[in-house]
Amino acid sequence: MTQSDPAKYFNRQHAAAYDERWSGMAAINDAQHLMLDAVLHKLPSAARILCVGAGTGAELLSMASRHSQWQFIVVEPSAGMMEQCQKRASEAGITDRCTFHEGYLGTLPPADPFDAATSILVSHFFVNLEERRHYFTEIAQRLKPGGTLVTADLAADMASPEYVELVQHWVSLHGVAGIEAKTDHLGRDVGLLSHEETTKLLTSSGFQSPVLIYQALLIQTWVARRSADSISRKDFA
Repeated sequence: MTQSDPAKYFNRQHAAAYDERWSGMAAINDAQHLMLDAVLHKLPSAARILCVGAGTGAELLSMASRHSQWQFIVVEPSAGMMEQCQKRASEAGITDRCTFHEGYLGTLPPADPFDAATSILVSHFFVNLEERRHYFTEIAQRLKPGGTLVTADLAADMASPEYVELVQHWVSLHGVAGIEAKTDHLGRDVGLLSHEETTKLLTSSGFQSPVLIYQALLIQTWVARRSADSISRKDFA
């Protein structure tokens, strides 16, 4: 565990109400999952996917419903979120294809390298840039060379002229979705990176060719491939 602790934001009470609270953002989530499938649909029929910070399992269920033979390692540090994820997986009948790990990536037992990894709205909780770089390096270490990372976070260039208007629209979106909007945590409890900063972060963590594939106001989704000559030589097999 690093100094930052994303799990602190999601106790059991928050986890139980999470899906209902964010239901107004369903259209964005659906688009996110469509983009995810567009990127990953050519993976092998028996691909192994690492889902980091899986939350209540939204992207897990979406991938599992589209690809009946994929196997998943599900990593989630919040006990409450993991309970909800396992409950939803059981209801969907996919638990036989899932291995659940309640904890952080650093405590996940060694395993064969993965074809792809997802990290959806997780890394922005690592406000310290070096902690965030370590997080992505750990993911890169567990992927096959050329393996795919799909990562989504809140992101923006806070020094740019358009940032103020972007946040105003972000607040409006929450209002339309029936969700209380907060902005005081942006840049404080949630680290916002610019396009250039995100590119540098991913490339310095063992990935190559990061591409922004989807954006919904402050939500940005990126795709990158693990470098064949990744900075890490640690063997997880």
